[in-house]
Amino acid sequence: MGWSRKGESMELDGRVKGLAETVGADFCGVADLSPAQKAISAQGGAAIAGFPRAVSVGIALLHPVVDQLPRRADRAVAMAYRHHAYDVVNQRLDHIASRLSGLLQREGYGALPVPASQTVDDDRLCGLFSHKMAAHLAGLGWIGKSCLLVTPEVGPRVRWATVLTDAPLKMTGQRMDERCSTCQQCVEICPPHAFTGQPFREGEPREARFAAHRCEAYFAEMEETTDFAVCGLCLYVCPYGSKQGRK
Repeated sequence: MGWSRKGESMELDGRVKGLAETVGADFCGVADLSPAQKAISAQGGAAIAGFPRAVSVGIALLHPVVDQLPRRADRAVAMAYRHHAYDVVNQRLDHIASRLSGLLQREGYGALPVPASQTVDDDRLCGLFSHKMAAHLAGLGWIGKSCLLVTPEVGPRVRWATVLTDAPLKMTGQRMDERCSTCQQCVEICPPHAFTGQPFREGEPREARFAAHRCEAYFAEMEETTDFAVCGLCLYVCPYGSKQGRK
């Protein structure tokens, strides 16, 4: 009986990954959430922290859209970035998460899709669950000095969604060590100087690295003069996502 369950679990792992790729995910991994239970509970509450695993899915952004960001004052550039890097990709991610959740539920497991982009706490400016943390725990990348998840393949040029689940899926990798070294490009390019330049350390509050309210105020200031306020310069400048750095 034990062997049968293991075989079924291995089959389910393949079906989850296969479905994610079929419906458009460029990245897919499984995270064991136990090392981060305290942080998960503090952000999303006991119900969210009750899920032991997460399926992390990501979609790589279109490089020609990101590469235009230094000209984001041009309304056409800003519109393209907002549309293709946020609106369309978020909808695609939510669709993937919904499909995966349906698969897991049909197999008899609990599955909760977390929206790709949703702020539920206006004071802390955070969502119900950290997609970047799930991707990091799944071995898909590391948390950079910009607080973005940096992948070896395309840097931080990825958007993420998560499915929380109790399905017995196998963890896909180990947490990657930070590879930013002495690089400060994302820190130096940030218009509102929202980053401190400190590397990610587990258990340390986000405020040690990122002043989220500075970023929010900068966007509010931009929106006073344009209806398509975008930035993304920290994402654009990362050497791992540049044409020379990406694989």
